[in-house]
Amino acid sequence: MYQIISHENGCYVVELSYAGTAGTLEVAGSFNDWDPSRTPMKKEKSGDRFSCRFRLKPGTYEYKFVLDGEWIADDANPNFTANDFGTLNSVITLE
Repeated sequence: MYQIISHENGCYVVELSYAGTAGTLEVAGSFNDWDPSRTPMKKEKSGDRFSCRFRLKPGTYEYKFVLDGEWIADDANPNFTANDFGTLNSVITLE
């Protein structure tokens, strides 16, 4: 799930979160050149929620979670598009 935290100086602070258990969880998307190692998500103290925050300029971005090495769409985000691999990418649109 994504949430817009704030809008400052022409950029949005966006939080991505995932509810569930995992050994590792990262985010890969058009905003980080699809490199999951650049955006690891932090496990919250409860142990069943992960989150990360980052700044994005207005635009449309695609992403996937990488859950223990498996690339998955964000089930909590109803916005998605098909990709070249025959699966779905989640979409964030910031105007």
